[in-house]
Amino acid sequence: MRRETPPAIKCRIQTALPEHLDLLVAFQQAMAKESEGMELLQKTLYEGIKAVLENPAKGKYYIALHGDEVVGCMMHTYEWSDWRNAYVIWIQSVYVKPEYRRRGVFRQFYAFTQKQVAESSQFCGIRLYVEQNNEAAIATYRSLGMDDGHYRLFEWMP
Repeated sequence: MRRETPPAIKCRIQTALPEHLDLLVAFQQAMAKESEGMELLQKTLYEGIKAVLENPAKGKYYIALHGDEVVGCMMHTYEWSDWRNAYVIWIQSVYVKPEYRRRGVFRQFYAFTQKQVAESSQFCGIRLYVEQNNEAAIATYRSLGMDDGHYRLFEWMP
């Protein structure tokens, strides 16, 4: 039996503020546990998110509000492209509360990011990475017109 898709909701996307710090920490803890089975160090995560909120050169957090409820978050970081003489926006740290998933929240985050790229010559595109086995997220990104590009990601994370 196929589950019905819940109705889409309309969100307001806004810049996260310092008072959202604890909520962002909780969201990122939940995402790490769900997506990779990881328990993040609370103090490290807290300080990492706080650093972004205090220094926009490190990135920028956004929240999605449905009414007065924060239902999700994402972070932008910026990669300089010498080939394009502009920044690529990396979408990172996306989290949507489980009861709001499949309701268009990420679609609205993505449209918000696309608008930033379209309206400013300082940006040239959008990138994100996804856990290789996260089929639901991959399907969502493809439905928005993204592809897995021609690059492979390599990392060293001691």
